[in-house]
Amino acid sequence: MAEAIQKKLQAELEKYQQLQKDVSKSMSARQKLEAQLTENNIVKEELGLLDSQNTVYKLIGPVLVKQDLDEAKATVSKRLEYINGEIQRYETLLKEMERKSEQHREVLSSLQQEYQRAQGQAVGKV
Repeated sequence: MAEAIQKKLQAELEKYQQLQKDVSKSMSARQKLEAQLTENNIVKEELGLLDSQNTVYKLIGPVLVKQDLDEAKATVSKRLEYINGEIQRYETLLKEMERKSEQHREVLSSLQQEYQRAQGQAVGKV
């Protein structure tokens, strides 16, 4: 009896640990997106300070290529939209993972209690 509960407990613990690793990876990815968001907001502010007489260059590989100011602004705006969308996606994903994590904690707790009761009964029989 106790061995079956122990196996269930071990399997649930492994699932929980994997979920925690996934949460950690998602948090890291979200932090990178936050950094990109900040960087792109700074670029958008800088582009806002320019007028049509200024020259804008885009780095493509090792080469600087001349780019139209409006095109650069549009590119940065689209990038910001994409990054904000990805951040929202990660927020939703992290909330869902947190909910699953809480469920795993509850299951682990009940399995631990069940295992301890089974251990106590086994000791009582000996």
